Amino acid sequence: MICSVKQSVTTTINGSDLFLRKRSPAASIRRSSLLLPALHKPERLTLSVSKPLHVSSVENLSLRARRDSIKCEAYEAADQSKPVEPEGKAAAAQKVKIGVYFATWWALNVVFNIYNKKVLNAFPYPWLTSTLSLACGSLMMLVSWTTRIAEAPKTDLDFWKALFPVAVAHTIGHVAATVSMSKVAVSFTHIIKSGEPAFSVLVSRFLLGESFPVPVYLSLLPIIGGCALAAVTELNFNMTGFMGAMISNLAFVFRNIFSKKGMKGKSVSGMNYYACLSMLSLLILTPFAIAVEGPKMWAAGWQTAISQIGPQFVWWVAAQSVFYHLYNQVSYMSLDEISPLTFSIGNTMKRISVIVSSIIIFHTPVQPINALGAAIAVAGTFIYSQAKQ
Repeated sequence: MICSVKQSVTTTINGSDLFLRKRSPAASIRRSSLLLPALHKPERLTLSVSKPLHVSSVENLSLRARRDSIKCEAYEAADQSKPVEPEGKAAAAQKVKIGVYFATWWALNVVFNIYNKKVLNAFPYPWLTSTLSLACGSLMMLVSWTTRIAEAPKTDLDFWKALFPVAVAHTIGHVAATVSMSKVAVSFTHIIKSGEPAFSVLVSRFLLGESFPVPVYLSLLPIIGGCALAAVTELNFNMTGFMGAMISNLAFVFRNIFSKKGMKGKSVSGMNYYACLSMLSLLILTPFAIAVEGPKMWAAGWQTAISQIGPQFVWWVAAQSVFYHLYNQVSYMSLDEISPLTFSIGNTMKRISVIVSSIIIFHTPVQPINALGAAIAVAGTFIYSQAKQ
């Protein structure tokens, strides 16, 4: 864009000037030449319209503007594309993390069930075994908080009041499951425990007044049918073991209900939540364990186990106690990272791994019809988790 600059006292442009410029270009030239020396005078500058504003090329301007806009858009696109790569990496890292949680959860649960069954075969005192599991976990977390390996939770009296019914249900479910495994095969206990969704729906429907879609009710049929078929065809069936697994199912359903209702909005979760739950359950369980079994029975049973198994028995007790706490701790930590549906699927797969591994390790005799009932029950649990969501 080209324009001339001139010095003038006034910025007024008369219409006659424009008329004269049009008729006499020479006069316009003379006039402008007379005014040029005035550039050295310190007066304000104005734009002259003695010559019309001239644009070299409109096309060039439009091309430049287009180029600039393309550059700006490219820069904006580049800025927007920067976070995409980290987000992709974060999603992949999260998937790996969840996979590690699941693998650890299943492995720890399998190891716990193996050692727990070994201890119960040699030392048939499920109340003390359950107490030792909770005591070991509580001690581990107290040491972690004291040494600042884990941050201690900030709790108040309202938190412990809300946690109390959850701890009662957790204690009953834990002891009932241990009693069941002391009487029947590990695989049978877990087959019956796969019927927990049926108890959840029934309790929620008749006690809490909740309603569910029709597919949820239909998914209960294979669960109930599979558990019934497995129970009828179980070679080493025991009523105490069967009722222990059923009571454990019912107790854990109430534990989940109390946890959802009472603990909603509480700041403690995950690992610390389970640690607090273990400590309160330990306080509840200890007097009942002493009343039901007692130190005299424990002492006699301990001597018998040591004489039969040897010092290795002490390692079994320690292992089952440590692994019980670790697998529950990991399961609560994974629940903070995943959806309830994913957790339900993971829990179903966990039962399959425990059933299969226990059958292999303990050489549990299984009839084909019994295996079919177990497969139907586990499949029904998976269908239930899908239908509920």
